[in-house]
Amino acid sequence: MKRLFWSMTAVAAVLAAGSLSVVAQASDAPGIAWGKCPAPPVGVTVDPTQQCGTVTVPLDYRHPDGKTISIAVSKVPATNPAKRRGVLLMNPGGPGGEGLNLPSTFPASPSVAAVYDRIGFDPRGVGHSNPVSCGFTAAEMTPPYPYPAPDGSIAANVAFAKSAAARCAARSGGVLPFLTTANTARDLDRIRAALGEKTISYVGTSYGTYLGAVYATLFSARLDRALLDSSIDPAKVYYGNFRLESTGFAARFPDAASYAAARDASLHLGATPEAVTASWVALTKKLDRKPVTVAGAPVALSGNVLRGLTTMLLTSDQALPLLVGAWQAAASLAAGSATDADVQALQQLFALADPASAVSPGVPADNTLSAAYAVACDDVRWPSDVRVYARNVAADRAAHPLSAGALSNIWPCAFWPTAPVEPPVRVTASGPRNILMLHHERDPLAALEAGRGMHRALGRRSVLVTVDGGGHGVYGVPGSCATAAADAFLLSGTLPARDTRCA
Repeated sequence: MKRLFWSMTAVAAVLAAGSLSVVAQASDAPGIAWGKCPAPPVGVTVDPTQQCGTVTVPLDYRHPDGKTISIAVSKVPATNPAKRRGVLLMNPGGPGGEGLNLPSTFPASPSVAAVYDRIGFDPRGVGHSNPVSCGFTAAEMTPPYPYPAPDGSIAANVAFAKSAAARCAARSGGVLPFLTTANTARDLDRIRAALGEKTISYVGTSYGTYLGAVYATLFSARLDRALLDSSIDPAKVYYGNFRLESTGFAARFPDAASYAAARDASLHLGATPEAVTASWVALTKKLDRKPVTVAGAPVALSGNVLRGLTTMLLTSDQALPLLVGAWQAAASLAAGSATDADVQALQQLFALADPASAVSPGVPADNTLSAAYAVACDDVRWPSDVRVYARNVAADRAAHPLSAGALSNIWPCAFWPTAPVEPPVRVTASGPRNILMLHHERDPLAALEAGRGMHRALGRRSVLVTVDGGGHGVYGVPGSCATAAADAFLLSGTLPARDTRCA
């Protein structure tokens, strides 16, 4: 469930003073000293063959001989060394998602695992790569979306955005401007060199697709093949992509409503998808008026909290039983008739949303949120006029009432203390035809329109496989036509002849 939190969008900000391990001189010496990996997050099982090491990279690539930071790297070797064809670097999304244990947790098909060394890494500012922290509390991170007040006001969101930007700046230690996607792509190429490889192959999900596209643009000759799963639109980084999530949420929600309607005998939420949707809307409005307490939760269960938790669990079909059960439990709690089982269901939901549960031991609990803000705010300039956000929130609340305007709301980036150190990388169709894209038609976090935007940017370099399904992340379903196309591509380099739709 970790990726549900990582891949939601971008939320969070910057760096703790003293948390970056900075040394005086850079080193370009190749090679990685492999050894034991640090402890993973609770619940994550690590492959016994996984090893870890570090690669030293410049903090600021404009000054390659200046200060450096260490990037944590991991490897699970190919299971058939005699057939090994190279390395497969991976990123789970975010920004802000830990990737060190991805070689162990990524659902690679046995045929792919046989021939690739799977390489993971924690991006700069994340996990064991000098983790950053703005000092956010659990309450400030639940849910990790800037919902306006029930009446549509964004005054509280503006106040938080100003405070968050100031806290991130105060804790940055001078490194804030350098936590960018372009620099992470350059770090990837340093990892490639340290591995002794002329080229790499790459798999990225969600934000990881943007990172992969930036690498493909900056280092096209060093990319063998890339699999981009659930892409964002590089022309809309980031605010435009967040606004598109409202359409993704609206497209995906009926899947959950249909699931609940088919189980009305036990859930009592409505016998049709339309009835379930109406009861959910009524429940969120009731909780807007009168939030309820869930023992042990960092915040009361308000309408906005339920909306945010719903968004997170819409990312996976496997999470739908938990999601609709939580809806039923929330309805019972709001009605004053909750059982112990209802309370436990809601406690489980809050536990899954706890940002501390998705970070490794010793990493700040707010690292995911903090690193996400850093990248989102450092990569591009955001609108600074509060009125822009107020207008967009009002428009989206009318057009997409289920998501209540949160995805058009203001972020700390509006008040970010530093300007981008360079323009965002323009992703283009220049380069070899070696990129396969996968995308669900009803993705709640990366709307299909965003995936098509990435496809337009990459042009002839890419082929798009769309799937008649919902959720965030396509690869890994055994026997699915999308996974089969991805495996064929990774193993042979063969792309589908044209864009394809999987039923």
